[in-house]
Order: sequence, then structure tokens, then C-alpha cells
Amino acid sequence: MTDWDRKMLSRDQLIRRYQEVRRQTETLCAPLTLEEHVIQGMEDASPPAWNLAHVTWFFEAFVLGDFVKDYTPYHPKYAFLFNSYYVQAGPRHRRDHRGMVGRPTVEEIVRFRGEIDNRIAELIHDVDDSLYPTVHNLITLGLNHEQQHQELMLTDVKYNLYLNPLLPAYREDLKQLTKYESRQEIDWVEFDGGLVEIGYNGAEFSYDNELPRHRVILNPFKLRNTLVTVGEYLDFIEDGGYQDAKWWLSDGFATCDHEGWEAPLYWMREGGGWKIFTLSGPRELNPDEPVTHISHYEADAFATWSGKRLPTEFEWEHASQRGSMKDGNFVENNSLHPAPAAPGDGLRQMFGDVWEWTASAYLPYPGFKPADGAIGEYNGKFMSNQMVLRGGSCATPRNHIRTSYRNFFHADKRWQFNGIRLADDAP
Repeated sequence: MTDWDRKMLSRDQLIRRYQEVRRQTETLCAPLTLEEHVIQGMEDASPPAWNLAHVTWFFEAFVLGDFVKDYTPYHPKYAFLFNSYYVQAGPRHRRDHRGMVGRPTVEEIVRFRGEIDNRIAELIHDVDDSLYPTVHNLITLGLNHEQQHQELMLTDVKYNLYLNPLLPAYREDLKQLTKYESRQEIDWVEFDGGLVEIGYNGAEFSYDNELPRHRVILNPFKLRNTLVTVGEYLDFIEDGGYQDAKWWLSDGFATCDHEGWEAPLYWMREGGGWKIFTLSGPRELNPDEPVTHISHYEADAFATWSGKRLPTEFEWEHASQRGSMKDGNFVENNSLHPAPAAPGDGLRQMFGDVWEWTASAYLPYPGFKPADGAIGEYNGKFMSNQMVLRGGSCATPRNHIRTSYRNFFHADKRWQFNGIRLADDAP
């Protein structure tokens, strides 16, 4: 556990970092009505109020409970209500029933957050020097965990608002997308392959699933310089892509047929065309922006239809060294929607905009060992039946992403900002 964060902040720096992340969560909830804090549109999408409490329970359970002598939980039943999937931490309320819980109220959850924040600050100041590194790393893990839930809150809220026939905006003041007079030309960037190193190799935080660093052999390959656009995906739709099984994996086409998919999530037919629902309400489709809210099945089908393929996560990570994170469209850009690629050379949009599906199953790296106890359930126990995504999205905090970051979802999930970058074998 102490290896998860190799750069130690001072006590005052850690308190400032803690307060910054916690305030951002509350800022993201500020546009919501009280009623919208308790809506759960589907099992995957938790209510914002539950998220506010869950990330707070995380600090209480894994930090205060272990390092404050004779600690008494804030409420004896909160662990049952706000534990997510940590089996070793105790029994849990049903995930699909989170939206049925009207109490504690939002006001009570805010008080819960405030009390835990005060106790965490006290612990950071008072904990013995010998224990500070462990406390520091657990709090740092908790802050990165909260940043993950910040993105989940935005995508969950988007889904909840989409179910409302009024199609209300989360925020009407979101920054509009940039439009370029000249489109980014489609090009391919080639890589020699060979023996490459994969996994985190820095001095700051990383998740355990990014380790151990290890070597992988890659054949020569190439990546497209930009993400697949809405306009290109429309061509796939209009060519009957959703009706032709030859482009699809078997499970994918069965899912497509069962769910009645005919376009990405949030696309709405209007007259003879389409509109798209965004966090600022419905908009006209922009053919130059990256397609998003698609499953791995759809991404793979589009790639097959295009005569290309999805990259492996190792190809993506190796290639990402040539990408630029500073130009990425992250949550700080205040658009909360993927933007068209700006003109430029080399790989574009590697970071931000949309999570990029890869062809890699989510599996442990050679030598991976989860931490002991309930905290070890954070990543390791999900290493089956899921696919890896890379690069972050327009809802990801900029300082949360890195080249080795591994996101993962089941192949049918569409409510996240997921998209496509094509790959191919190089001569």
C-alpha cells in the first residue's frame, strides 16, 4: 500500500489537496435541484446524494476507522447504506435500490461530509510521523477515488436528465464547442513495435492495476491521428451497420438486437435527421466532433466495417508518449462534451474528449498482487469480463489521468464518454 504514492506531500499540502478535491465534488452538484440528488435512472447510475455520501464513507472506513483510536462511526447504518462493493467491509444495501433512499437527506449528507472533513484534517495534523506515510497514501487513494466518482456523477446525471421528457440541461452556460474552418486531416502514425515497457514509472500516484511495470512485445502498428467522428459514424449507420451481423461480434450483435440499438446513446431522431442530448441540453449533431457514448461492441463493429481494428491497450500506452496532454479537453475546459480535433501534427486527442476503447481484456499485469484487506478489492476483483479504455474524457479531471491509467467497463456499457481510435498493422 505504501508504494501506491511515491511522492510525499507535507501535512499542510495534503490538507489543501484534500479540501480542493472535496470542494470540486460539491461544485459539480451545485447545479442540481434537491430532487435530482436522489434520482437513479438505472442500476449503473447511482444518485448524486449516494455518491456524496459514499466517497465520504470511504475516508471514514479506510482512514479514520483504522487510525483514530476508539473511533465511533458518524452513524451506525451509514456503512450499510454507502458501502459499494467492499465485501470484506461488511454487508451492503442493494445497488439497484439506491434511488429509493430519501433519508438521510441531502442536508444530512452534507453535514456528514463536513464532520468527516474535520476529522481527516485533525488526523493529518496529529498522526504520528511513523504512521503518516500510510495515512498519506490512503488519503491520496481516497482523493483519486473521489475524482473517479466526480466523473461518474456527471455521466450518471446526464443519463438521469435524458430520461426526463423535458430533456433539461444540467447547465445552460457550458462552453460551446470550438469549430474549425479547416478540418484535421486524417493521417496514420506508424510505430516500429519491438520490446516496450508498460505500466506506471513515475514519482506520484498510480493505481495498483497500473503495476508492476513490465515488458511487452509489439508488432509494428499504426494509429489514426484523430478520433472517429460523428460524421464517419453516421456513414456506418446509413450503410446499415446496425442491421448487418457480419460486422459484429456474436455477443455484440445479440445485445444490439435485444436492446434495439440503432445509434449511439443520446442520439434522437428528429424529422429526417438526428439530434444529440448533452449536459447543456439537446443540440444538432456536429459531424466533426468525436462520436461518443458507444459500447465496445459498437466500437469493434465500426472498426471491422472500416477495415481496421481497435488498438490493444499496450499499443495505445506505447503510442501515447507521442500525444500531448496539455491540449486535452478535460472537465476543466467547461464544455463537458467532446470537441472537434484542432489542426496539428502527430497524434491528436489522445487525452480527454472520450475514453478510447481498446481490444484488450482487463487482466492483471504479470506479478500483480492486490493489497490485503477490503482496500484490495478496489481493482483486482474486477479483472474478468471487462474491456480496457484509455486516455480520459471531457468529464475527467486533468490531474487524474496519465499514460498508464487503465479504465475498464463491460463491453455493453454506453453511458460513459466512450469513443473510438482506429488502429492497423504496419507493413
